[in-house]
Amino acid sequence: MLSPKFFSLIFAYTINLSCLINVGESAPIYIGHACINSTTNTSLAHNTTYLSHLILLLSYLTSNATVNDGRGFHQTTVAAATPDAATGLFQCLRHVTPAVCRECVGNASREALKWCQLEKGGVIWYDACWIRYQDGSAFSPNPGTVPAKYVLSSVQLQSETEESGDLLFAQLAGAMKAVAERAAAASSAAAVEEVNVTSSLTLNSVAQCTPDLSVAECEACLRSAIGFFPVCCVVLKQGGFVFLPSCIARYEFHGLVIDAARYSSLIDALPSTSEGGKSLTVTIIAIVVPSGVVLAVFFGIWFLPSKIKIKILNLSLFGKTVIKEKLTCMQCITQRNSNVISSRETFQFSLHEIETATDSFSGDNKIGEGGFGEVYKGTLPNGQKIAVKRIIGNTGQGAQQFKNEAVLVAKLQHRNLVRLLGFCVEGEEKIVIYEYVPNRSLDYFLFDPEKQNQLDWTRRCKIIGGIARGILYLHEDSRLKIIHRDLKVSNVLLDEDMSPKITDFGMAKVFIADQTHGSTNHIVGTYGYMSPEYAMHGQFSVKSDVFSFGVLVLEILSGRKNNFSFQSHSAGDLLSFAWELWKEGTPLELLDPTIRHSFSRNEVTRCIHIALLCVQENPALRPTMTTIVLMLNSYSVPLPVPQLPARVHHNNVTQLVEQANKGAPV
Repeated sequence: MLSPKFFSLIFAYTINLSCLINVGESAPIYIGHACINSTTNTSLAHNTTYLSHLILLLSYLTSNATVNDGRGFHQTTVAAATPDAATGLFQCLRHVTPAVCRECVGNASREALKWCQLEKGGVIWYDACWIRYQDGSAFSPNPGTVPAKYVLSSVQLQSETEESGDLLFAQLAGAMKAVAERAAAASSAAAVEEVNVTSSLTLNSVAQCTPDLSVAECEACLRSAIGFFPVCCVVLKQGGFVFLPSCIARYEFHGLVIDAARYSSLIDALPSTSEGGKSLTVTIIAIVVPSGVVLAVFFGIWFLPSKIKIKILNLSLFGKTVIKEKLTCMQCITQRNSNVISSRETFQFSLHEIETATDSFSGDNKIGEGGFGEVYKGTLPNGQKIAVKRIIGNTGQGAQQFKNEAVLVAKLQHRNLVRLLGFCVEGEEKIVIYEYVPNRSLDYFLFDPEKQNQLDWTRRCKIIGGIARGILYLHEDSRLKIIHRDLKVSNVLLDEDMSPKITDFGMAKVFIADQTHGSTNHIVGTYGYMSPEYAMHGQFSVKSDVFSFGVLVLEILSGRKNNFSFQSHSAGDLLSFAWELWKEGTPLELLDPTIRHSFSRNEVTRCIHIALLCVQENPALRPTMTTIVLMLNSYSVPLPVPQLPARVHHNNVTQLVEQANKGAPV
């Protein structure tokens, strides 16, 4: 049972937050949160000593937010010499006033106990500040580069041509690099950069670290943050904001935007946690009265059994908000999909148009063939080159489902995805139309002894990073979560600059809302790239694509196919061979001999390490694509020790796939 001192701490903490309310300022906007696993195995629910230290810590942070030291920063530790120490900090953005800083820290401190009730560490981000806390007397690791929150404006930036769009991306990359270097060197650990792109367009960029970081740590954190910004895309957004535990990076274009009205906040689509602008009386009631109710409920249910107690706290205090958010999300997705489907005719081609473009599917225009169909080169009346995939056989989709999914994929816009321009459904014909990519697929270069030398280490490194960003877009940043399910070297095309573009979404599955995994009885794909849980049980998720990505990376590094037989070793395939070399401490022996004179030892070793993490048999141990992109972009992100990769013998998989395919497709 908790002591009276514990309840007095809660009461003091609540009153302290109530007194920090500022009137007349717009309320800070809640961005998001991330709960961090404890460094011990004891949860917050079973350690009331640490909980009391944490509450005291949050109270100290809100109290010190009233002190304006010019940095908007404070770090402290409670009970530093004890096993239940709690360390925390707050950091306000440089441009905010002391009053907004106080309100923001107070709001963030409340959110800490709301969202991370059973964890002993967390980060809470607002548009004006963030707080970070953790058990122990010091932050580990530092700098904090994971987890992350990435937000893009919904407003598009105008560009007359693709070339002018590329120039804007180049300006953005240069400005972010410059402002990061200035921030790392500044005593305030913050910097602002302003660039006049044109007479009517200005680019503002901001970078800021917490002052407890060294110059090198600040640089590492900002490099990780900037890695989230797109390096090129079809449409550039007016602004973007990346939040990490130890730093933030932001850019915003001012001037020529499609929406003529200047929007007031970069995070224009996020709900505010407070209405602001109310009278002093109303504001105090909005905080103090709910706090009193919370305390009353808290005291009333404390003596219930633990399991019931936790369920009631989760449901009664916070359940309504969570349910409302999920409903809003589902309504938003439903409405958005309706809008997409209603505009599908703009993506629909007639069979006559396709036959004209491809000279009636002439053999001279045939440029590829796969398991689901043949690919032809074509030319539209306006001169645009296209790639036409004529789907053969039964894919298990009806015409309406085919149209709907084609429209969704056609809405995807990313530099590292081949853009789907439209579709055709007439009679038995199902056809998809892609942009034409001049260079051929990655395997055309990678596995040809005469062409391998065209892929030096710099290009291979660029290809790995581009594929990772493309998959990350599908998993996290596109309109819906999309699982590709057929990632392989032949489905990665290379443009004129040898930059990668992922193609062939014929097997892709669209997830909605909170869906995290799916299953099927109709297992299709390419052996060697299929994750074991999909090959043997038909289960797929984002971690299935992660497995395929790991196989891709090993192939790119070695210049060998995944089923290549290594006769000089006991390993039977590429994954096993890479694992044996890793255990022996000689991972660089995996490297393609054609690039052994031009590689970076640290970069190659890190890529092999990441690939082995991706192909682990247990999907839960594989990193997400968000983490993978961070790992590739920053050496400050620690890499866990990889476990034994999946070893599934070819005969067993073939037999299982054949058995599974006897069932009806899902």
